[in-house]
Amino acid sequence: MATSAAVRQVDQYKSLLLERAWAFPARNGYCVMSRVVVVTPLFPLSGQPYSGRSIYETTRALQRYADVRVLCPIAVYPFWSTLLDRRFRSRLDPTCAPPGQEVTSVPYPAVPLVSRPFNGEVCARRLYPYLENLHPDVVLSYWLYPEGFAACKAGHALGLPVIVGARGSDIRLIPGPVTRRRVSQTLREADYTLTVSDELCSRAIRLGARPARSKSILNGCDHDIFRPSDRRAAREALGITAADRVVLYVGRFARSKGLMELVAAFSALAKDIPDLKLVCVGSGLLQSVLETQLKDRVRITGNQSLLEVARWMVAADLFCLPSYSEGCPNVVIEAISCGCPVVATDVGGIPELVNPDCAILVPPKDVDRLTDALRSNLSRSWDRDAIGTMFRRTWDQVARETYEVCERVRESGPRAHSAES
Repeated sequence: MATSAAVRQVDQYKSLLLERAWAFPARNGYCVMSRVVVVTPLFPLSGQPYSGRSIYETTRALQRYADVRVLCPIAVYPFWSTLLDRRFRSRLDPTCAPPGQEVTSVPYPAVPLVSRPFNGEVCARRLYPYLENLHPDVVLSYWLYPEGFAACKAGHALGLPVIVGARGSDIRLIPGPVTRRRVSQTLREADYTLTVSDELCSRAIRLGARPARSKSILNGCDHDIFRPSDRRAAREALGITAADRVVLYVGRFARSKGLMELVAAFSALAKDIPDLKLVCVGSGLLQSVLETQLKDRVRITGNQSLLEVARWMVAADLFCLPSYSEGCPNVVIEAISCGCPVVATDVGGIPELVNPDCAILVPPKDVDRLTDALRSNLSRSWDRDAIGTMFRRTWDQVARETYEVCERVRESGPRAHSAES
């Protein structure tokens, strides 16, 4: 479906990437650990350094239990695609990998909108030789379509068991009936389904995943970074005065994150609270809207390191995430781990992460309820030390639970569930 230029771009990288594919190390002539290949488009590569951080943390911790390799399928669009939407800009960089994790990019050609029904098949053909070369015990794919579909097709063709993992939007915001059918097919054919919340697990089962082979594994947190600390010192380091009341947002500057509702609610509050400030950590298309509508009441920091994000969470009066849809948002976990009370929308797995002692939840897209929640949060005296102890789950726990599923699937083998269906 792609243009000849896109195809040539893919072929140019193919030989290089195949040369970089690993054979799993053997000790004394045999492998001593289960071999897991993770397939995901969400990973902190060049051009997307903050994408898929929870997957990265999981795979890095999983290396304590298994021999792990990561394959990142990346759609390569024709050069003219960026004229339609900047999201179609190629992210292909075969030399880039985050610390502590070996990664291979797997490019496949695509055309915006037109090729979507076929992307799963095309991706599977590109993925096949990598899986054949690595021949893992288990394939673990995060994101259902097209990558999870491709992992099932290529993996099963090679006799490999495949686990698919739903992260949030891939199951809550499915774009159209064709993709919905592909997602359902993926969930039916996978040997096991993982999700990051019970809410997502229920959705996956309704779409075709088998209850006996479905499980939710909540994300974890790096508590060496995200923890309560000296709030006064954090505010001084960030230039926040004692009188300032700070509402913090961390994430993409996108409408789907509820930023327009946050702007409206903040503007209403700011009329009554002269020292109220909104701090936005991140970047995105709505930056100019934030700057234009809130002027000197908003501070935009750009993307920050995890240590700086944690400092902002310690310093802020509250953290706000008014998203329309979420899976298991790590920013909420990290905020409460820093002792920062939360205002968020009652969507996805968010209700599974918080309780009334650390958060106020509101319906999405409801400016009045959001305004009232922000006001109530700011006027309440929160026990920030107690909030900081509410979520103690680590990435090692996530990895251990994931590994247990991998071992169960490895022992039963691919398609072993067919008799249960």
